[in-house]
Amino acid sequence: MAAPKKSTRKGSTVAEVTEQWPGIDAQFRLIILAAQRSKQLVRGATARIEPDPFRRKTTSIALEEVKRGLVPFTTFEPDEG
Repeated sequence: MAAPKKSTRKGSTVAEVTEQWPGIDAQFRLIILAAQRSKQLVRGATARIEPDPFRRKTTSIALEEVKRGLVPFTTFEPDEG
């Protein structure tokens, strides 16, 4: 079995993201969830984690919440036909 292709950019590959982040099956889903959660935090929502003193930006908080599985979401399959 071939190893997952490594990205030339700094960061994780798709395979690494889907293994490390519960419920996340694609990088695009991660981006959308974190962006929506970040908007909620900007608008005054309470963080579900204690923010790290070095990473207080809403995007960092949102990503950590998604990674810990604290941001509930549902997926659906569009009707074909």
